[in-house]
Amino acid sequence: MAVVRIKICGLTRVEDVRLAARLGVDALGFVFYAPSPRAVTPEQAQILAAATPPFVTRVGLFVNPSVEQVEQTLRQVPLELLQFHGDEPEAFCRQFGRPYIKALRMRPDVQPEQAALAWPSAQGFLLDAYTPGVPGGTGACFDWQRVPRSQAQNWIVAGGLDAENVAACIAQTQPYAVDVSGGVEQSRGIKCPTQLEAFIKAVRC
Repeated sequence: MAVVRIKICGLTRVEDVRLAARLGVDALGFVFYAPSPRAVTPEQAQILAAATPPFVTRVGLFVNPSVEQVEQTLRQVPLELLQFHGDEPEAFCRQFGRPYIKALRMRPDVQPEQAALAWPSAQGFLLDAYTPGVPGGTGACFDWQRVPRSQAQNWIVAGGLDAENVAACIAQTQPYAVDVSGGVEQSRGIKCPTQLEAFIKAVRC
């Protein structure tokens, strides 16, 4: 069976960055969306990025940002991958000289394989639960039967995952990666070491 990669999102503390990396995650997500309770400033993210060891990908999450916001963040924070979680068109996403992934909110009318055609330059697609007015981080699951079985894209499953359900999600969807934020927290933006370790063990088993 292929290795399923792990991204931990919404990190706000150096100790959580170091623990996640030590436990073997593949990517760490920093949220640059001010309304989010897990948002960090570029100055805060600089510190978190500096604490990230080699071979762990630093991901910057944006929601309908301006060009200036992304460029300013990139000048301050060494991000290897961008994640766009709003309504950004492909031309916007690919202009920053970084690989990117595009989030698709799984509204009832969304067909992931069809929707993905609008971003041919994306490195992968993050499938997240749909809650009206909320771009992500809701802690809700969507119907995993809607995850495409095709390996033509790198599908990343997010939304409501935790140590109790992630193994079942992987068995059903066989994704490229899973993404978790609230499912490993003791409070918003504060990761729980026990839950974090249990989640990673459940993915790696």
